[in-house]
Amino acid sequence: MLKIEPLGPRHDREGFDCGSVELNDYLKATARQHVEKGLSRTFVLVDEAEPERILGFLTLAVCEVHAQSLPPKLAKKYPQHVPAAKLARLAVAKDRQREGLGKLMMVNALQQALRVSDSVGIIGFFVDAKNEDARRYYELYGFIPLPDNPLKLFLPLTTLKQALASID
Repeated sequence: MLKIEPLGPRHDREGFDCGSVELNDYLKATARQHVEKGLSRTFVLVDEAEPERILGFLTLAVCEVHAQSLPPKLAKKYPQHVPAAKLARLAVAKDRQREGLGKLMMVNALQQALRVSDSVGIIGFFVDAKNEDARRYYELYGFIPLPDNPLKLFLPLTTLKQALASID
């Protein structure tokens, strides 16, 4: 059975390969440090039958956004600086890609962002897409590109709630 849990010492970070040196290096060298410093939280997807093997991971953080970077119709609703949640990283092991594991982790990330919004005020969920393919992937969940950079995307809180309702 697959499950998503916080990154811990038992997880085999060295054995993970998603095909991106940058993402692999982050997981191997930086993710646990960021958790310990309170900068972000990394969660791993594992199979309970082999719980040390990382099938995928996601990293969540909070951020502050300048409202003027939002689409104009949204920017006018907010003060100059607004809080949000951010999907900082999302990766699936190369040998497990195209199996729906990314969707499983994405839904988990959306659920976690929604839980955060219940306790702390946020306007939505942000992600920086690595490329055009990633941008199109995030747009499937309702993310909208920011006017000044189409690879930076935003999912307003109301859209996030609708996206989760349509997935369930």
